[in-house]
Parts: sequence; C-alpha cells; structure tokens
Amino acid sequence: MWRKVLAVIAVILLLAGLGFLLFPPISNFIGKQKAETAAQSFDKASSSVVDTVTADDGTVVNNAKEAKEHGMQVNDEGWVIDTSGDNGYGEPIIFKMDLDKLYRDSLAYNTMLLTGQGTADTTDFTKAALDITEYGLYDYSYGYVSADSIGMKLPVFLGASYYMMSFGATHLYGTSLPIGSESENCAISGHTDYIGRIFFDNIRYLEIGDTVKFTNYWDTLEYKVIDHKIIKPNDGSDLAIQKGRQLLTLITCIPDGNGDFDRYIVICERDK
Repeated sequence: MWRKVLAVIAVILLLAGLGFLLFPPISNFIGKQKAETAAQSFDKASSSVVDTVTADDGTVVNNAKEAKEHGMQVNDEGWVIDTSGDNGYGEPIIFKMDLDKLYRDSLAYNTMLLTGQGTADTTDFTKAALDITEYGLYDYSYGYVSADSIGMKLPVFLGASYYMMSFGATHLYGTSLPIGSESENCAISGHTDYIGRIFFDNIRYLEIGDTVKFTNYWDTLEYKVIDHKIIKPNDGSDLAIQKGRQLLTLITCIPDGNGDFDRYIVICERDK
C-alpha cells in the first residue's frame, strides 16, 4: 500500500517539477505570440482607416462617437465594427477624423513639453499622456516598438501603470510621444524578469548601431542605438528633450547588487 502511495507522490512531484521547468519557456512563447498578434492587428487596423461610414439609421458618420450615437454596432471591447463583411462578426473601424485629432493632440502635448518641461508631473508615470479611447481606439495601444536584432516586438500603451505594464511596454508620461516632431525624447519602459513573459529583458543585448523602430498610426520611425548605461532611479537627466534631436529611450530595471534596483537605459536617435 505504502509503495503505491509513494509511487503516486513521486509521479506528482515529477510532474510538478516538469511543470515548473516548462512553464517559463511555454509562457514566454505564448506571450511572444500574443505580442506578434497585437502588432499584426495594429498594422491591419492602421492600414484600413475609413473617412466615413453609413450608420444603421442611414446617417453618414465620420468618427467613432457619432457612429455609436447613431446605433452602429460595437464589439465587447467597445470598437465600432463594420458588419458588412462575410465573416459575420464585423471588423473594427478606425476613422480618419479620430486619427487626425489624435495626431493634433499628440503634437500639442509634445509642444507643451517643449515650453513647460518640468511642469508635467513626471513623478507619476502611471498617468497617460492622452486617453486613447477618446479617439475610438479601444485596444489602448499607441503603437509598437520593435528591434529585429533581439527579436523584440511589443505593443506600447500610454501610462506606466502596473496593469498596462503586464501586457507590454508603456510610454512614460512627461516624455514626448513618438510622432516625428522636431524635438522629442520618448521614454518607453518595460519589465525585466516578469514571470512568464519576456518584455525588456533583452534590451541589454542591443549594441551601438542596432536599429530600433516605433510604429505608430501614421508612420514607422527608425532609430539607431547610440548609447546604453545604468542610472539611478531618480536620475531623469537622460529623459530631457534636446533641441533638434529625436530620441527614443528604453528603460528597464536591473539589480544594483544591494537588494534594490537601478535602471538600465538604451538611448536611440532618429536620423532625420
């Protein structure tokens, strides 16, 4: 009897051990596939923008708010959907008017930083520079960051809340939005050693000259890595905007050897 019990316990322990060993690579694989899917969905949505659609009541509408007001269908995520396709489910609709407004508001936010950098509450990175849902964009992403040399492709959300950081990378409030305006320094943060997902774990392997890209709703901006360093958490000097330069700064945590964490940053610059 005891032999059977011990055998069962041994099998359970073996399976538990295998599960423990296999969980990280399997979870990382699934996470990478989710990130790839999110990027593909973003590309599909941003390449199929509409000027106007006819609502269910026959009214021609040109933004998501009007579409909802006039009875157009929405899916569980809140997207206005086009049900004229053959799949029966409907595809999310993005309106050009909404994207144009998003661009104008992004530019206004960047301009505010140029004249008032330091007045923005950069101590509260959980804040979002803009509420992306106000533009009919309900996947919450502003774009995605990618680097082929390290196999990275991650959606980027506005506001570095813990919730958002559990899905991808996040834009830090008080730094520029990456839209290609004259002077920018966009800071993007991502977890390292997050259980079951690879986010910014591999940015430490980016080398000088490597290419990093940011794809937004209007363009893909290409940057080159120009520096990487370790800084203290309260050192924000590398996040400052420098006139005439378009910078992209990637940030993650790294152990300081004393039980706490410093910040590892990769500084990239766009060759205009």
